[in-house]
Amino acid sequence: MKSSLTLDERVQRAVDNFMAGYGCCQSVVAAFSDLYGLDETMAKRIAAGFGGGVGRLRMMCGAVSGIVMLVGLDCGQTEGSDREGKSACYKVVQDLLAKSKAENGSLICAEILGINGYEKAPNSYIASARTAEYYKTRPCAAKVESAARIFAEYLKNK
Repeated sequence: MKSSLTLDERVQRAVDNFMAGYGCCQSVVAAFSDLYGLDETMAKRIAAGFGGGVGRLRMMCGAVSGIVMLVGLDCGQTEGSDREGKSACYKVVQDLLAKSKAENGSLICAEILGINGYEKAPNSYIASARTAEYYKTRPCAAKVESAARIFAEYLKNK
């Protein structure tokens, strides 16, 4: 049963999702979605457009967007007038994204893809074929793991 997964198993599930062809954001969000009563299929749909740095525009990393979505599920305010709740959520987002930036050098997909000699990917809307060569030339699986681990550590420490 999903709810019995350890946090480490959830991190591995995020990586497995990515290696099965799901986008960075989908992979991270789906690994934790059941904790919030969100089924995996709906989580993947909600997160689908954030892949490739939001619609493959190479803006904010999809795995990082997954952290933001999960924080919203975990502690997002539900009343428009709840400024304290908004502020608390924004603080968690900023703290976790600061950790991601420190670990990965950037929060921006295009920059991450250009770090350490990785090939900068085009921002076409056409999804890349997931081949062995694709996985060799992209750091994305490691970024998915990093994002999932950052969120798992947040859950463990809260």
